[in-house]
Amino acid sequence: MTKFRIVNVVATASLDQELDFGKLRKFKEISHDPKVYGGRVAYFKKTQMQGRISLFCSGKMISVGTINEQRAFDELELAMQFLTKKGLIKKVKLFPKIQNIVVTADFECDLILEQLAEHDEIIYEPEQFPGAILRIKEPHKTTVLIFASGKATITGLKSVEQISPTIKKLESILMT
Repeated sequence: MTKFRIVNVVATASLDQELDFGKLRKFKEISHDPKVYGGRVAYFKKTQMQGRISLFCSGKMISVGTINEQRAFDELELAMQFLTKKGLIKKVKLFPKIQNIVVTADFECDLILEQLAEHDEIIYEPEQFPGAILRIKEPHKTTVLIFASGKATITGLKSVEQISPTIKKLESILMT
């Protein structure tokens, strides 16, 4: 049985209103550096949070750094409540959406990447990158980085339910 774990969940939501970064900078929970990304992003972080929220002038929010979907949604909600409580925005109903779930997997065996590269869908160019790249279309569109150690990083998943079928697909490719 392949061991795996979620290492990052990326979720987005919109406040449907613009943010004033000048006002946001007054709070210790929000960091904004005009030199970072041209000043187009601020970050919200409280000590009890697992991840952090990127805030954009447009009112878009991105949660990164959590390890489950509900936690990502809760942290987006926490950011919205904070901004509302401080009088920076009007309260809105959020409609969060998972954009990406990143999973690491350990197949617990060494892999010969040169042999794997014989599969049409696997790209392996050791001069460029030490791992093989696999783009899976079915059962879910994902990208997988595969290393000779038997470890892999899976990106592009949209729900936790997609993890097991993707791992099974990987096992069928890697173990043949």
